Amino acid sequence: MNRTERLYAIAEELRAAGPAGRTGSWLAERLEVSTRTIKRDVEALLQAGLPLWAQAGPGGGYVLDAATLPPLNITGAEAAAIAVALAALPALPFAVDGRSALSKVLAAMPAAERDRAEAIAARLWLRIPEAAPRPAVAKVLDEAVRRQQVVALRYVGGSGEITERAVEPVALAATKGHWYLLAWCRLREGPRWFRTSRITSAHLTAEPAPAHDAATLFGTPPDDARPVTL
Repeated sequence: MNRTERLYAIAEELRAAGPAGRTGSWLAERLEVSTRTIKRDVEALLQAGLPLWAQAGPGGGYVLDAATLPPLNITGAEAAAIAVALAALPALPFAVDGRSALSKVLAAMPAAERDRAEAIAARLWLRIPEAAPRPAVAKVLDEAVRRQQVVALRYVGGSGEITERAVEPVALAATKGHWYLLAWCRLREGPRWFRTSRITSAHLTAEPAPAHDAATLFGTPPDDARPVTL
């Protein structure tokens, strides 16, 4: 990352942080530079007229007055990166939403930058291994997690036993090549992992699901498994 890209990245990180701001050490770790470099970059942004200031006290850092800034600009490389991620992992939860978001991003970009995104994407070739598509019930499960509503399942257990049960969705998790719905099972009165490929039908009810803490029900994930961060 050159200095121009880093200055832009600092401004966008501060924009995303809002009134809470970011500390110099957080920015340094995020951008893999020293805190001294961040301080010099912030001074350069100030000289360029960016509306930011230092916030004193424990946990203090830099705050950007985002209300005075122009709309967010997406570069061609950033748009191409989103497109590559969506193409490489088409079976991810909320993939349809991801493609919709990319369409909105491309529509809002200047024509020249959009052309640049397309040119970059054309130079990125992917050989994606054939994989079983997400089951037809996947969209219902996505909505259950999104809305936090109880979902009624028809489930085939490992021994072939078929059960129908209402569950309270907690999270979606991927491990060892399979996707799972983590939920509180009302039939078994406890937390369960439901392999999505074994869910033969799913119906989203209108009942709000109680809030559950995933770590409390399912334990702390191992070091190589962690929630998605934005």
